[in-house]
This record gives sequence, structure tokens and C-alpha cells, in this order.
Amino acid sequence: MTRGRLRVLLGAAPGVGKTYAMLEAGRDLRADGRDVVVAVVETHGRAATAALVEGLEVVPRARVEHRGIALTELDLDAVLARRPQVALVDEYAHTNAPGSRNDKRWQDVAELLDAGIDVLTTVNIQHIASLNDVVRTITGVPQRETVPDAVLRAADQIELVDLAPQSLRDRLAEGNVYPAERVDAALSNYFRLGNLTALRELALLWLADEVDSALRSYRAEHAIEAPWEARERVVVALTGGPEGETLLRRGARIAARSAGGELLAVHVSAQTGLRDTDPGALAAQAALAEQLGGTYHQVVGEDVPTALVEFARAQDATQLVIGLSRRGWLKAALTGPGIGATVIRQAGPIDVHIVNHAAAAGARLPLPRVTGALTVRRRLLGFALCVLLGPLLTWWLVTAKSVDSLASDVLAYQLLVVVIALVGGLWPALLTALLSGLTLNYLFVAPTHTITVSEPVHALALALYVVNGALVAAVVDLAARRTRAAHRARAESELLATVAGGVLRGQDALGALIERAREAFGLAGVRLRADDEVLAESGTVRPGSPHVPVDEHTVLDLDRGDGVPRGVDSDVPDVDGADNRLLGVVVAQVAAALDHQRLSRTADAIGPLRETDQVRSALLSAVSHDLRRPLTAATTAVGSLRSSDVDWSPADREELLATADESLATLTGLVTDLLDVSRLQAGVLGVSVRPTDVDDVILPALDELALGPDEVHLELDPALPPVQADPALLRRVIVNVLANAVHASAAGVPVRVQTSAFADRVEIRVVDHGPGVPADRRADLFVPFQRLGDTDNATGLGLGLALSRGFAEGMGGTLGPEDTPGGGLTMVIALRQAGAAPDPGERAA
Repeated sequence: MTRGRLRVLLGAAPGVGKTYAMLEAGRDLRADGRDVVVAVVETHGRAATAALVEGLEVVPRARVEHRGIALTELDLDAVLARRPQVALVDEYAHTNAPGSRNDKRWQDVAELLDAGIDVLTTVNIQHIASLNDVVRTITGVPQRETVPDAVLRAADQIELVDLAPQSLRDRLAEGNVYPAERVDAALSNYFRLGNLTALRELALLWLADEVDSALRSYRAEHAIEAPWEARERVVVALTGGPEGETLLRRGARIAARSAGGELLAVHVSAQTGLRDTDPGALAAQAALAEQLGGTYHQVVGEDVPTALVEFARAQDATQLVIGLSRRGWLKAALTGPGIGATVIRQAGPIDVHIVNHAAAAGARLPLPRVTGALTVRRRLLGFALCVLLGPLLTWWLVTAKSVDSLASDVLAYQLLVVVIALVGGLWPALLTALLSGLTLNYLFVAPTHTITVSEPVHALALALYVVNGALVAAVVDLAARRTRAAHRARAESELLATVAGGVLRGQDALGALIERAREAFGLAGVRLRADDEVLAESGTVRPGSPHVPVDEHTVLDLDRGDGVPRGVDSDVPDVDGADNRLLGVVVAQVAAALDHQRLSRTADAIGPLRETDQVRSALLSAVSHDLRRPLTAATTAVGSLRSSDVDWSPADREELLATADESLATLTGLVTDLLDVSRLQAGVLGVSVRPTDVDDVILPALDELALGPDEVHLELDPALPPVQADPALLRRVIVNVLANAVHASAAGVPVRVQTSAFADRVEIRVVDHGPGVPADRRADLFVPFQRLGDTDNATGLGLGLALSRGFAEGMGGTLGPEDTPGGGLTMVIALRQAGAAPDPGERAA
């Protein structure tokens, strides 16, 4: 019997349309004449999904009794007896009810496939076993229903049903995924935009890996050896040497240039081991490869280049990164081409990057030469060529001498002068011209073997010859000077751009300036210090090093080491020429960076003072208005009662007592709020946290505010676990938030109070449909002594939400605002479930 084919529709999250796509595919197959049945489908109350079921044959579900509860599951025996060509089976990872023949639905599907029935099923990325921990890290929700990777990868066809995260949230807000009462909690928890984006990326990467495996299998079956560059795979060769980190970071940058790029680090070791390999460094580089998102591999091979290339081909690598050979020129000449040359020859279509890994990073400025534009080495080489080639050319010309050869002899010596001028510059060329002129006179101009010139024309010719040689040498020397000047100008521009940009980088400016100055001037160390305090340092600065003043209290210490710029005196670090100008620019930029830091520190110091002044002004305003009013009312009422000029009636006396009592209660509440704010700011708020039933706090809060069913609609989860909270503080938080919501909500529209549990958190959501608060003003909600969104604008100090957030955080929870779908503001109080461990770094109660 032919085994059935399995087609899986993979989604990143619930609601992307997997079931809808499965039913559409089933209807298309039925239209093509295939025998299709719906073995099991979960519509979750979605009308559009349920409509697609109509017209398809549905196999009735089996009823299973568990602890007195009737559950329905896939009727495996009924589907096997029906023997359709195609069965639609929703939720591949579903766990069957106890008492079913198989524990998991994917095991039921395996029996259908064995019976020759094609199956079309659905699964979400969070149900793949190998990704379970990753999904829990992203969403905070553990998944107990999983499918083994091997089972899923054995499917004949896996398709991704994709939907943009924001589009999924829009579907959720419109009620097309969950019932209305679950929408707010879902949007704020599992269906956060960041969660959905991460899950989508996870699904795409998992499917891409599956496609890559299928591609490798196809290439192996068809004996295709050449790599197909479907994605970048960068192999970095590690030797355990100091260049490893540089190579890894370069390889990571290459891999990151294309979506889905992979980084593979490999170390090739001979069977006898490598003596120059540092195991500690190799382990550190392996860890770095993993930190950069790559993998580490180790292979054994006697021929390192061949083993490296074979590994790269086996991994379908498109790029190979190796370090520049550390062998000297003598060793290279004796042992032949190195690993780099061999790898390039064997790599074929794989791109090979040979990366320079000099220990001293950074570009050093070309230094001006006092004695000429060319290096000392080139001038010495010019003199050496003069001494070597001059006699050889003379011997050859004497051997080939004839009566008519004088002109060619002169041109030969002129060519020698030009060659030496090109190599060594002015002075070697002048020496060559002088010596060759004397040689021409002594050996080739009559009378020979003397330095006497018998005819004036010969003397003029020799003089012109020397002048021509000198002019050619001068032209070559001038060109070398201008080339070096151009190189230096470019290096100076780079340095100036770097130091200017360093100042713009704020707090890192000093470090960047000092580091760049050390590299540019070839110093062993540079240190910036103010009096005895070191502000920034690069390299090693020895005691007694010369220094350059920056300002009255600050100096730059410059340690020459072995590479000080020319012109730096042993006592005073003066620098000649362009170096002096550049050093002045660096000093000026350092001074500017110091001024920037001082201004920043001043601004930071002024900021708290300004905020304190604002709070003080707001407090004085609040005291002058909010405290004075109830105090005045109470004083007036008591004074009236004590007055003997008026004979108050019992009713009037009762009214005055009530006014005094109400005013004093208001005054007590205002003073209590002020004291609570001071405790919060001082960090001495007394909190007594214990397991608390949320319902036992919400109902008294409603009674305190005298709110009825027409003003507040409760949607409380009956299975809500207790929370870690101080009941008194939690009640005050709910009272403050509820009072604000009722005040802001539109007339006739009740406020909703919802409770839900998510992971180890419990959320209390107070939802209003008022005007809401713009996103850029929400931070002001929790600032003391203001009334943006706070309770009554006519009473209170504007401390309600400020205190509420402080109380929530004191209990280990949070209080934050969100948009209400359809308009309005939702305040979310999140607390830990009783018994849950505190989050890392959470403020202790």
C-alpha cells in the first residue's frame, strides 16, 4: 500500500489563517475531483472559518469522558473506515484527551498516512519541540503541546502561512481571532508587536533551514558539487593565533550583508597537533563565534589548505576568510607558496578573503623627510646601484668600443643616470652623473686615459650631460615629494575628520581623540591628565614623558617609545612642519571636548535642580489652593459653631458639623498623599506583601467610590490565582485608577474592569472609552502635582496616578497606560502571582 502524503501549513502565531487556508485547499481539492473529508477542524468561533466548512463532508467526532466532562476528539477509527483520499486534520500538535488510542494527534495522523490517506494539517511555530525554549523566552508562555522535529521534517510538503505582525494585531482588534473579552489581554501579552515579529522571524528561519536541507538532498542525489549561492555561508579559518578575533568579526560582517547569512568558524588541526596553537585563545575564539551568531567546527587533516577547502565545499560555503600569512620572506622562499596561495588555487568558485591582521591597528601619518622626499632605504639603494651598475656598464662599453660608438656610450651612461634617479632620487643620480662623466672623459674621449679634454665641444657635451642628469634627478625627486605630500594631505584630512567627529560623539570624544593621536603620530602612549587625575589614556606612558599644555590645568603626556614623530625634542615635544599643525589641531579638539564634558556635567547638575524647583512651585501652588480650601471651610464651620451671636437651629448646626467633618477628612487625605509621596521619594514606603485575592480588593474599591453596574462593568476571571500584594495599597491603586477612568469615560459608557493571568503575572485592566491621552503625554500622567488625566480637576493635589505607580512598583508590580481599541485609555496593573519568583533586578518591596 502506498503511504499517504503529509502537507503541513506552518504559522508564526494563532490567527494568521492556517485553518482558513487548509479549508480553502480542501475545497480546491474537492473541486478537482478528490475525495476530501474534514476529520477535525477548530473554528474557534470564527464565522469566516466556519463558513468554509459548509459543503465539505465532516466526520463526526468521538466523545471521550474525562473526570465527568465530555470531550470531543478526532474519531480515528471512523476516518479509517471512511478511507477518503484526503483528510483535513487541524492542530497537528494537539494532545488527545486521556483514554484516546494515541496521546498526540500527530500520532493519529501517522496512522492515517500508513493507511494511504493524504493529510493536510496545521501547526504553529511554537509547537515545534526544538523551538519550545526559544518561544518561551520570547513570549513568556510555556508550550506543553509539541511535535518532534523529526516528525515534522518528514512531511512531504511544508508551507508557510504568513501575515504581517501589525495586520495580525488589526485582525485581533477587530475580533476576528478571539472573543471581544479576550482581545485587550491578548494584544498586551502574547500578541505584542515585538513577540509577533520575533515569532515570524523564527518561522521564516526554520522553514529556510528546512528548504536548505531539501536543497542539499537534491544536490547530493544529482551529484551536483558546485555550490548554489542561495544564501551566504562564510567560513572563517582559525589557527588559534592573535588574528582570530579580527577574522571572526570580518566574517560576521560579510555574513550580515545578506539576509540569512551564516557564519562558520573552523580550525584544522593535524593528527600530530599544531605546536603554535594556543588552546585558550582557540576556546575564546570559539565562544566569540557563537556570540556572533555562528558555529564552531574542528576538523583533522594533514594538508591544511585541502582540508579547509573540503570543509568549505561540504558546507556549501560562498566565502572563505583566512588571515595573511605570518611567515617571513625567507621562509616563504624556502618552503614555497603558503596556505593562502594554495587555498586560492583550490577554492574554485568560493570567494577567498585574505585579511591583514597587523598587531598595531590604525593608520600612521606619513612623516616629512628633512633630507629628501624619498626614504633612506631608496637613497641607499640608489647609491648601491651606482657602485654596482656603473662598473658593469663601463666594462661592457669598453669591450664593445669602436671608433663610432661615442654617441651610444653617452646615451648608455645617460640611461644609467635616469634609472638611478628613479630609484634613489637626486643625490645618487648626481653622483652617478659625475662619475659617469669622468669615466666618459677618461676612457672614451680623446686623448683617452687622461681627464684632459682636447676640444671645447667635448667639454661642452660633458657639461650638458651632467646637467641633464641633474635635471632628470631633480624632476624625479620633485615628483616623489609631491606624491608624498598628497599621501600626507589625505592622511591629515582623515585625522582631522576623525578628531572633529570624535567631539561630536560626546562622552567618547576624549578616548577617540587620544587613541587617534597615538596612532597618527606613532607614539607609544598618550595620556590626558588634569592635575593628578587621568582623564583618558591610550597605550603606556612612562614617567617623565614630555607633555603639551591643553589649558591652565590640563596637559597631554606624549611617550615617544620607539616611534616618536621627527622633531619631538627629548625635553619639549615640539613638532616641526605639518606635524606641529596637526598636533595643534588635536590639542584644540581635546580642549573643545573637555569644554563639552564640563558643560554636560553642569547641565546634568542643573537638571535635578530645575525639576526640584518645578515640583516646589507646583507644591506651593497646590498647598495655596487645594489645602487652603478645605482648611478654610473647616475653620469657618467651627468658628460659626462657636459664635454666640447666632442661635443655630439643630439642622444648621448639623450641616456645619458635616461641612467641618468633610473638610477635615479631605484635608487628612491630602496630607496623607503628601506624606506618601515623601515616603516614596525617600524609599521608605512601608509595604506588607502577602497572597491576596484580587476580587476581594476590587469590590471594596467599588463600594468606596459608590460605583454601580451602570458605571462599571466587571469581567473577572473566576480562576484567577492570588497575587503578591499589599491589600491596602492595592485598593488605593484601584480606587485612584478607577476614579480617573470614570471621570474620563464618555457619558453613558461604563468603565470595564478585566482580570487575566499571563505566564506568572496577573493583570488588572481598567478600560475607559474617553478621549485618551496622546502617546507623547503619557509620561506626564505619573508626574506629581499635575492633573493630566488625574481624578477631579477641582480637587486633589494631582498625586493619584503618581502614588498609584509608586505603590504598584513597591509591591513588585507595574502600572502603565495603553490605547483602548476604538478609542480611550486602558490602565494596566500587573502583579506577580503568589509564589512566583521575582524578576531579576526587580525592586524589592
